[in-house]
Amino acid sequence: MRAAVLNAPGKPLDLVEREVPEPGPGEVLVKVTACGMCFSEVNQLHGHYPFGRFPVTPGHEVSGVVAALGAGVEWPAVGTPVGAQFLYSSCGHCDHCVRGDQMLCTGTRQFTGITVDGGYAEYLVARAGFVTPLPEGLDPVAAAPLMCAGITAFNGLRQGGAGAGSRVAVLGTGGVGTMALRFAVAIGARVAVVSRSRRAEEEARRLGAEAFFATEEQDPAAALRGWGGADLIMNTAPSTSAAQAAFGGLRPDGTLQMLGYGAGDLTIAPQDLVLIRARIMGSPSGSPHDLRDTLDFAAAHGIVPEVTAIGLDEAPAVLAAMADGTARGRSVIAF
Repeated sequence: MRAAVLNAPGKPLDLVEREVPEPGPGEVLVKVTACGMCFSEVNQLHGHYPFGRFPVTPGHEVSGVVAALGAGVEWPAVGTPVGAQFLYSSCGHCDHCVRGDQMLCTGTRQFTGITVDGGYAEYLVARAGFVTPLPEGLDPVAAAPLMCAGITAFNGLRQGGAGAGSRVAVLGTGGVGTMALRFAVAIGARVAVVSRSRRAEEEARRLGAEAFFATEEQDPAAALRGWGGADLIMNTAPSTSAAQAAFGGLRPDGTLQMLGYGAGDLTIAPQDLVLIRARIMGSPSGSPHDLRDTLDFAAAHGIVPEVTAIGLDEAPAVLAAMADGTARGRSVIAF
């Protein structure tokens, strides 16, 4: 099979030929249909994950079809269309795992495309309990980024308590930010988008944003207060300073949620938290049940990312463009 490999931090993707892997006990072999290219791969490229492995085949936004079952596996059946996510496996026995929140496992976790080989390949081995059947009618190529950007945004909204009538501010207009906007609108929230410039304003309003603020023109906290304040600020940008600047736009009982972050610390005066009973929280991707809910919601509301399908041969150049900031749109490797 053909695969792309990161051999060391800072090295370009290398296209190689490998034997098709065999699934072991508790595993399934997935014939990959598509794999989204996520900014997490840029972090892996730069060696930002201390737990990351090299060499590794990256990619964790995977859609495909079950091709073979390992020993002891009866589900999902061969031929089932499935999605595989960032979380590859967990310990299975800590309190969080047995409660169905494996993403918060306090034992040993593995991550697809980071610590084990991922979806930049024609075949992928996955843990049977960590793949999710695709709802009928969901385009497997367009849906690939739902396995990371989608679940991160959807789970962030519900962990942040958003619902119909909530005022949600989305910081950033990348993959996660766009999904957060679309999901928030679908649940009936009122949405404001905050970005550095107005380049994405027309698209954000087309997708349902009622307000758009450019930080190069105005202070984001003041702009959000003028809008009426936010019950939930979702920082999807790879910048801690963006969240810091927007914090003052929270309403009483509001929550600042970190989905993305960058270098530097978040510094909030305790009094500013206390006086409006504000909260700051992080929210990682999600557990298998979160992905199932994400895919079901997306299918029910006709929400899939807008993507550009590329071949595996194009992946090294696209990842390089993502790393230097010149990439535009969301690329998905289609096999």
